[in-house]
Amino acid sequence: MSAATPDATTPNSHRPASPLHDLMYGHIHASALRAVVVHGIPDLLADGPLTVDELAARSGTRPDPLHRVLRLLAMRGLFRRHAEGTYALADSGEALRADVPGSQRPAVLLFTDEMFRRSAEGIEDTLRTGRTGFDAAFGLPFFEHLGSAPDESRLFDTAMSSLTSGVNEKIIGSFGFPDAGTVVDVAGGRGGLLREVLTRNPGLTGVLFDRPETVTDHLLDTEDLKNRGRVQGGDIFTAVPEGGDLYLLKNILHDWPDEDCLRILTGVRRAMAPGARLLVIDAVLPEDGTPHPAVAPDIVMLMTLQGRERTAGEFEDLLNRSGFRLHRVLPTPALTSILEAEAV
Repeated sequence: MSAATPDATTPNSHRPASPLHDLMYGHIHASALRAVVVHGIPDLLADGPLTVDELAARSGTRPDPLHRVLRLLAMRGLFRRHAEGTYALADSGEALRADVPGSQRPAVLLFTDEMFRRSAEGIEDTLRTGRTGFDAAFGLPFFEHLGSAPDESRLFDTAMSSLTSGVNEKIIGSFGFPDAGTVVDVAGGRGGLLREVLTRNPGLTGVLFDRPETVTDHLLDTEDLKNRGRVQGGDIFTAVPEGGDLYLLKNILHDWPDEDCLRILTGVRRAMAPGARLLVIDAVLPEDGTPHPAVAPDIVMLMTLQGRERTAGEFEDLLNRSGFRLHRVLPTPALTSILEAEAV
């Protein structure tokens, strides 16, 4: 018998799961992940391994279902099952805890939320109609829905902050910011990126611009940023703050179709003096179609928004049509790249 052929008489011999079966069970893995996060299982394991009975008693869950779900997630590398029957967090599962720097708990709760589950279910119809699954499920566009749903809006903003925790440092380390001037972060969320920029570059001042309900809970109220950053609420399709020396658009253009990107970029250009610079911080897909990790977020755009991930050539076309000249594309250690453009 070949060593590569499983021995049917050996209990632990089995064929590995095929990529097809892994995809088929994808929604099950996501639902199991959400369940343990909702019940706080990762937080209960912060101080070390516990038995399933102990975890169940402390979380208000039932031991047998909990064991079976943890067994599945241990196969995905998030938990470790010890010989004595206890479970512990694996290194890759530490980010599921609520109390760790860079916690991904909010991101897990967002992307396993009903908003995204129902949107994904609609991809079948999106292929036929072009309409996003989100629009079909909820009856209005994604950001309009967030505007009328405060709890989901807060979850979205918190999840975006969690996803970019640690990423902002990688982005900032990939670009030489000026010693002085004003940085305007357009649609900058709660200001995580701008806070890092100002902290690392004490000669800069900044303006955080986003929806009023978003910037209310901003991150610029630290003592070391006192009098160096201000917050302004508004609509990126109406007008953005004028007079900045450097403008940032991080993970914004991929949310929108080309015509809306042109509206955003034209509005930003209107606020800028010739020679001022714009940094578009977004994933950049290879021109030749080789695999890239941003292909998965592109499907998120397909099912929730009318946006898309783009190639450098597609970005350059949008920039040229709205009054910018693309200077260079800088890779970063993160998923995103930096497209540096100048107002002409």
